[in-house]
Amino acid sequence: MLRIAVPNKGSLSGPAAEMLHEAGYQQRRESKELRIVDPVNEVEFFYLRPRDIAIYVASGQLDIGITGRDLLIDSGADAEEILPLGFARSTFRYAAKPGTITGPADLTGTTVATSYEGIVAAHLAEHGIDASVVHLDGAVETAIQLGVAQVIADVVETGTSLRNAGLEVVGEPIMQSEAVVIRRTGTDGEDPKVQQFLRRLQGVLVARTYVMMDYDCRVEQLEKAVALTPGLESPTVSPLHNEGWVAVRAMVPSKEAQRIMDDLYDIGARAILTTAIHACRL
Repeated sequence: MLRIAVPNKGSLSGPAAEMLHEAGYQQRRESKELRIVDPVNEVEFFYLRPRDIAIYVASGQLDIGITGRDLLIDSGADAEEILPLGFARSTFRYAAKPGTITGPADLTGTTVATSYEGIVAAHLAEHGIDASVVHLDGAVETAIQLGVAQVIADVVETGTSLRNAGLEVVGEPIMQSEAVVIRRTGTDGEDPKVQQFLRRLQGVLVARTYVMMDYDCRVEQLEKAVALTPGLESPTVSPLHNEGWVAVRAMVPSKEAQRIMDDLYDIGARAILTTAIHACRL
């Protein structure tokens, strides 16, 4: 069986389980379950702490895993990202008291507090910055106020927590993170079971991004309509009973669906509708 690590808690857990369910995999019913077997799909799921998943995958005990890009890099484990999943996005930034730090160059000689020591140490080394890194578990905003560090490095979403702590963002983002599928570095990328798993998840990502659009239009307007809805390869066009009319079907990006419907209506298309896509293979 394919052995897969899944986050058992935190912001990664719920969305990961939902995506796997949409991909047709059985998921646990109780949060206390640490392992389940999906015999139909020949998969065994292990529910682990998100920070530990890269370590387990790198050890070779598990084939692949779902974790955060930040946790993968921070772990320093011998594992690699093979598919971004588009959820649990976050941005890592430096922050300090206003006016004390203007950019990375000013970090030299300072102490940086963070929960992601591996990420920060690698970033500092990459930019040739000689600074100390102190590891703290959570609530790093208070490190500056308590004199533990002059700078912090943490996840920044709205920046509200930083402002409440009297801090401001410094410099460019350290990294952009999101949920990713990982495997041990150097593992055979052609494993059919892994490829099938990735195709299923890619199908979910596409299904979430696109809708199916159907409409009728006159033949003389078909080229304009097709230009608006080119589909992935090309749209499906079928003649209608009424001469001079055709039915068109194409996948369109869901974010643009309303605008496309308006444009189609303006050139004379009618009976325009969209339907959700629950699964696909491209």
